[in-house]
Amino acid sequence: MDFDTRGSRSAHRGGLFDSLKTLASTLVAIGRTRLELLSIDIEEERVWLTSMLVWTLTALFCAGLSILLVILFFIVIWWDTHRLLAVAIPALLLMLCAVLAVNVVRGKMRAKPRLFAASLAEFSKDHAHLDSTHERQAD
Repeated sequence: MDFDTRGSRSAHRGGLFDSLKTLASTLVAIGRTRLELLSIDIEEERVWLTSMLVWTLTALFCAGLSILLVILFFIVIWWDTHRLLAVAIPALLLMLCAVLAVNVVRGKMRAKPRLFAASLAEFSKDHAHLDSTHERQAD
């Protein structure tokens, strides 16, 4: 009888130790998953910022060259007859292009998801799950 009691205590201790190992393993796996999500979010942010920078610089370069050529074109064509009009029309077109570019950038900024949105959502799910598990154990 004494042997059976020790055997069951040993099995109980092994069960508790195994449960703790499983819990630790699960926590490490959850942490690893969250860090992977965080790294993906950072990479997506870097790609988005690089894309925005490249497109902004491309737009500025093309706009600058086209503006210069349009202004020269109008000035050459109308210099003899309508000097003020030759300068005013390109100036108005430049303002229109600037407004259009600002609206495009604003639209892209509004459409951009919040930084670390996926990671924060997963952390919220984990928190809610742990809270519901804790409440069930308390009852």
